[in-house]
Amino acid sequence: MLACCLLPLISGSAWADRIKDLASVQGVRNNQLVGYGLVVGLDGTGDQTTQTPFTTQSIINMLAQLGTTLPTSQSLQLKNVAAVMITTNLPPFARIGQQIDITVSSMGNAKSLRGGTLVMTPLKGADGQIYAQAQGNLMVGGVGATAAGSKVVINHLLAGRIIAGATVEREVPTALGQGPFVHYEMGTSDFGTTQRVVDVINREMGSGTAQAVDGRLIRVNAPEEAHARVAFMGRIENLEVQPMKSMAKVIVNPRNGSVVMNQMVTIESCAIAHGALSIVVKGEEQVSQPNAFAGGQTVTSTQSEIEIKQGSGALMPLKAGANLSDVVKAINALGANPQDLISILQAMKAAGALRADLEVI
Repeated sequence: MLACCLLPLISGSAWADRIKDLASVQGVRNNQLVGYGLVVGLDGTGDQTTQTPFTTQSIINMLAQLGTTLPTSQSLQLKNVAAVMITTNLPPFARIGQQIDITVSSMGNAKSLRGGTLVMTPLKGADGQIYAQAQGNLMVGGVGATAAGSKVVINHLLAGRIIAGATVEREVPTALGQGPFVHYEMGTSDFGTTQRVVDVINREMGSGTAQAVDGRLIRVNAPEEAHARVAFMGRIENLEVQPMKSMAKVIVNPRNGSVVMNQMVTIESCAIAHGALSIVVKGEEQVSQPNAFAGGQTVTSTQSEIEIKQGSGALMPLKAGANLSDVVKAINALGANPQDLISILQAMKAAGALRADLEVI
């Protein structure tokens, strides 16, 4: 009975990832596609063609291909057409006729793409070849309204998605390894985790099946027959591996004030003092109006008032070996906002008290 009670605790503490979550097969990758096209059917929210001449030129070229000729000097005043860029990823092993999702984004001064229809557009790869054709009705998640000078917008109106909006017209050959070997690339370079993946593969698939080339690349002996190789790789990618603990790291984004730490972050004994400093600058326009009979000119001057407030600094001692929760609680107790937290972490790193790699992104 005691063993049954302790079993959930033991199994919950030991966590593992599948190899497919830790590594990818070398050469199996997406390919980016891009195209330029037109969205029609907008409700007066398209490009202002006087300011976006490429939209007018694209319409004239499209009509010429459809049998309607217009002079290039023709000034078109259209409100229901917008020039857009189409982007998507061609997945590996994509076959001719397969449909993929696309993203459509405005590149002119359109107000909204809601309700529009993308006209047939070729999508090209980095080599300039056409790999897919896109067309369909846009789905825009935002909504907006304008009336009497007031404007309300919810979410984004200038980008949308078309589910299964492109059809693959050209295939990209993807080879599953070279000769008798298949190479797996780890998501991050970690010698310990890489060796554990090798050990699991050799234990489940036979000794000598996998060999570590370096801290990121693993070479695996695989069957050369296509069907047997796919089945073999399907078994490997579902094997579970317990990865090594990652290095202590703190990620700081000073642009939006976000700070993320992993559970390995600890600190040495130190004391932190944090005092809130606020500077308020007030400006007031004053007008000096002379007497009507005295003559002279009206003079405008600015009166500035500067106020500096220094909050009470609190000295917070931290014990050596504190874990992530202790660090967060101690810094929050100082009343620090995200920007202050970034400054505190940088100062702790400079003082040698922060036992983690501080990375600014």
